[in-house]
Amino acid sequence: MPATSGPPRTYLPGIADVRICGDEATVRAVLEALGSVFRATSAREYDDGQRAYLQLDTGCTDPDAD
Repeated sequence: MPATSGPPRTYLPGIADVRICGDEATVRAVLEALGSVFRATSAREYDDGQRAYLQLDTGCTDPDAD
């Protein structure tokens, strides 16, 4: 039986969790490209800039109530 560490993770509509892996130049290029299209949190970089974590806001994707 797989181990669980709590309740299932929930997600907000329109919010994407993104992890990027690559050399430092590639990570920066991808961050710039995503930032030019989406509202994004500041990236948290680690592993000497070879990985980054951020969230993108693509707008509300909830179904319309109408």
